Order: sequence, then C-alpha cells, then structure tokens
Amino acid sequence: MTHEATPVEPPRAKRGRPPRTVVSARVPTVTPSAAHLASVRTPLLDWYDRNKRDLPWRRTKDPYAIWLSEVMLQQTQVATVIPYWERFLARFPTVLALAAAPLDDVLSGWKGLGYYSRARNLHRAAQEVVSRFGGKLPSTAAELLSLPGFGRYTSGAVASIAFGEQAPLVDGNVARVLSRLFEVEGLPGDREREATLWELATLLVKGERPGDFNQALMEHGATTCRPENPLCLLCPVRTGCVAFRKGRVDELPPAKVRAAPKKLTLALAVWAHADTLLFARRADSGLFGGLWELPAAEVDEDATEAETTLRLTGALGAGVKLEAMLGTVKRQLTHRDLTLRLYRISGPLRPTRSAAFQELRWCTPSEAATLGMSTAMQRALEAAMTALK
Repeated sequence: MTHEATPVEPPRAKRGRPPRTVVSARVPTVTPSAAHLASVRTPLLDWYDRNKRDLPWRRTKDPYAIWLSEVMLQQTQVATVIPYWERFLARFPTVLALAAAPLDDVLSGWKGLGYYSRARNLHRAAQEVVSRFGGKLPSTAAELLSLPGFGRYTSGAVASIAFGEQAPLVDGNVARVLSRLFEVEGLPGDREREATLWELATLLVKGERPGDFNQALMEHGATTCRPENPLCLLCPVRTGCVAFRKGRVDELPPAKVRAAPKKLTLALAVWAHADTLLFARRADSGLFGGLWELPAAEVDEDATEAETTLRLTGALGAGVKLEAMLGTVKRQLTHRDLTLRLYRISGPLRPTRSAAFQELRWCTPSEAATLGMSTAMQRALEAAMTALK
C-alpha cells in the first residue's frame, strides 16, 4: 500500500494530442467498453477466491480492525504489519479503548512501524469517532473522509471492505494493474493519470462484493502484476490487458524518478543526572513529530564543538557544556540519510521546559522504554547507554 493518492482535478489535454471536449471532470482519458470491464471484474474475483492470502484482517468483519490494517499497511510490508496489528489490537481492542488511551501509549505501541503521523491520526480519528459517531465507525466513504488520516484511499478501503459500499480505491498496486489493463499513460502523480485511474476504479467496483473486488485488485498487484518480472502467463485477466496485448507491460507504468535522500545531521544531548537522562518530546509536525528522544538539534555536517554547543544550548534553553562525544548512529530513512551524534553534556541548571520541545522529562532508561520513540532514537539511546557504562 502507499500513501493517499494525489487529489484529482479535471483532466488536462496531453501535449501533442488534439484537445478533447471535456463533458465533466469525471470523464476519463481511457473509456473502456462494458465488455472490457466485464473481462476484468469476474475473472479477477474468481482468481481472488482461489488464490487470496490468508491474512488475519481478512478473517474479521470488525470495521475497526480492518481500518487499523489499512493504516498500518500504508508504506509497510504485509509480513511486517501482521505482528504489529495483532499486538496493537490486543492492547487497544476497540475504538473506545484507543480513544481513551494516552497518546504516549499509542505511539509506544506503534514503535518500529515508522511514519508516526499515521498513529497520531489514528488516535485523533478514534476520539472523533467516539465524540461524533458514538464509538462506531461511519459506514460511508464520504463520512469517513471527514476523519483525521482518512484520505480517498483509506475511506474507499474501509467503506468497501468493512461495509460493502461500492467505493473505489487506488493504491500503488491498483494503479499499476489499471495502468497495464487499460494502457493508462503518464507518470505517477500526474493529475490526469490519477483522475483516469480513479474513474476506472469507480467503474470496476460497481457490482457484487465491492470489498472483495478491491482486495482482488490489490492482491493481484502485490503477487502477480508485480512492478518487475510480472507473472503474465499466470494472470487471470491477461486476455483483457491492453499492455500485454501490445507488449508494453514493462513500460507501464513508467518508473517515477526519486530524488536522492537529503543528508541530515542531529546532535543529541546525553544529559545524565543520578539514574536518569533528559528526554524531550518533539512538536507534532515534522520529522519524528510528537515522539520522544534524547534532545536533538540540527547541526551542519562539519559543525565544530563550539557550534554544536551553541545549537544544543538554544534547543534546551539552558547553558550546556560539551563533555565528550559518545558515538554516532546512522540510519537510512525514506527521504533522508540521518546521522545522530551523541554528546555527553552537563550544565549548572537542569532544564524542565524548553520552547523548542513540547515537553522535557527526566526519567530512567527503563521508564523511557514506555514512551513513543522512533527506531532511530531507540538505537541512539542504546548506543548512549553502552557508552556511559
């Protein structure tokens, strides 16, 4: 699964083609016949019934459990999600339980999954479900779309799978399948392409078992119509696939050019007092938003000790002394090459608040284990504890 699809706008004429007469914003650039749609829908559902993976969220009708799986599966592999989904449900078994839980507990339960804004939005949405809908998820995509973290994909997924609404969805797998089946041109993210894909998904989902059909599309993209080395000879809908017929499967969709990850260097304050260390909670927005950490300040890659001291002093709002560098932790994030430099520091006054952070807290490392902390910061804490021994 991927992040929410780009919002759709009216299609634009492609360069080099004569302009089309646009009757409405929902007219696709690809207009399949009823026979073409039928040649996809029925065989794909039959294939799904025979070949679908046995996944735990497919054994439940609980809308909350289905919603949780859809959120976790965004940007995360199925094999990784399964144990997290099971543990999270055991810890927060209902929407009511999730809404009543402190955010720190929710973030702690999410630890290791990454993209922590998903957990914050999940928590906020649960609270709104309780306050606005009496603790029960609304059953339509339109209502779900009003909740935090519900984009067009998530709304369509939950509405169709949990409630049987004929609501479309498009994720990365579905986009690839539809691009090949109907020869949809354009780079990922192109507005006209996205509008076309959503229109095709809307046409295809109409009929019986919309939730199963949406899952069939995603399953097909994940297991058969793969980005590389697709299993075309095993494809149940290859007779209706325009890209297969024209020998263009490897061309569609074209690969999106990804920017090189940016380098980011953070100086981390390892401030020990008695049996405790100083921890800080970041602002909700930005990298590691809302999570706990050894207080960090961004520094240049070649920052001197004096510059680092100045940055940490500014972040903590208190004078600090740099005593020693304890080590370095490197992590590769999706969009960043992250370097964490660990500095043992001290100061005349122990800070308890800072404008740079939501909260400062002195606690033992074991107490810190219950806080919501990113994997990168957890590794930094482990390195710091090893260096301090």
